[in-house]
Amino acid sequence: MSVSEAGVRGGGTREDSVWDDVVGQPAAVERLRAAVASPVHAYLLHGPSGSGKRAAARAFAAELLSSGSDDPERHARLALAEQHPDLFVVEPAGARISIGQCREIVQRAARSPVECERQVIVVCELDRIEDVGAVLLKTIEEPPPTTVFVLLADEIVPDIVTIASRAVRIELAPVPGAVLAERLVAEGVDPDRAREAAAAAAGSLARARLLATDDALAARLEAWRTVPERLDGTGAAVATVVAELREHIDRAQEPLVLAQQREVEELAEEAERYGVKLVGRKDLETRQRREIRRLRTEEVRAGLATLGRRYRDELATAHDPGPILAALDAMQRSAEELIRNPNEALFLQGLFVKLPPL
Repeated sequence: MSVSEAGVRGGGTREDSVWDDVVGQPAAVERLRAAVASPVHAYLLHGPSGSGKRAAARAFAAELLSSGSDDPERHARLALAEQHPDLFVVEPAGARISIGQCREIVQRAARSPVECERQVIVVCELDRIEDVGAVLLKTIEEPPPTTVFVLLADEIVPDIVTIASRAVRIELAPVPGAVLAERLVAEGVDPDRAREAAAAAAGSLARARLLATDDALAARLEAWRTVPERLDGTGAAVATVVAELREHIDRAQEPLVLAQQREVEELAEEAERYGVKLVGRKDLETRQRREIRRLRTEEVRAGLATLGRRYRDELATAHDPGPILAALDAMQRSAEELIRNPNEALFLQGLFVKLPPL
């Protein structure tokens, strides 16, 4: 019996499929599931942030690692939690994937699997690699037969074109908000709250689920919408607005912190039940810090989108559209800079001093 037939999903019920968290991507799921029986050396999943690339990578890894196993449910559960000893997940340690991380990937690829017939190496945000792709190229092109690479990228930028040419490319499309809202409603979320959470989730089911449990979401969106009314051209007003928004973001991360605490508890129970050794506590804490940093970045990005809509609404009736067009351009450029993980307070202050009051 395959793990999909067994219906195991980390944190879910036995009736759930390992692919349940990959929403709105039937073509990509079909191709990945078809590849499980005879996988090649590397796959590149590319599509916009929130399209479900990482969820798809986890599900694919769960299928690969549980295939042919005597205990497919256990292997799938650990893989979906990114705690399987034969699953290695790499995220940029800073703004870019470093040369040190590339060398670590090469070393890991050369190792033998610990428990399964193969190991899976997932490289997140491959498009954030810079000038070091050549270090990985040979390994990705010809890894040991027991190693499968799953590479994730928002887009195929020049630095990864050659690597991309060595992998099977699978495109994931943006996930419509209506699809996310439908899933949330199916999971028991109130329809109005589901629509609001889905609209603010930028296509991400994981983020939509968090937002659906966030009672402060409406207040937070309103705080971003009213930024132009609270600006008056002074630095004092900018500082006050930024401090208030950061307090909202602090509260927004509370559901994630609670979820992370539950994760630690559940994985400890899992280890005790099956007698397996989990990834070290330090590694887990590092991953959870990255999740919090990612959430805060997503909050700022969603806030900028809300703020942008507020200025675009004014554009239709503005006597002088120049300042509003300049503000929209500044927000667009600022959103692009978020990939560099700027200091949150300084980033927002630097943007807001450029925005006209309304």
